[in-house]
Amino acid sequence: MKINGHNPVNFNPYKNALQKQMQAKKELSREDKVEISSAAKQLQESEHLQEARSRYILEIKQAVESGEYKVDPYKTAEKMIEYWTKK
Repeated sequence: MKINGHNPVNFNPYKNALQKQMQAKKELSREDKVEISSAAKQLQESEHLQEARSRYILEIKQAVESGEYKVDPYKTAEKMIEYWTKK
């Protein structure tokens, strides 16, 4: 039988305190990171496209209201054929 004394081998209050301090420092040294996904980047870029599209729509609305907007039936037919044949 082996007798180690009254203190267990792994019991060291100073060592435990140092380990707790080191863990606290590690937790404080962590930095927050923000990563923007590719989908979010596309949404940010599409906002610029939406502004351009809204300006274009406004121009068309003004042309329709003033009676200056003319519809080209051949272009309309071409676009309809393209739309229905691609799907």
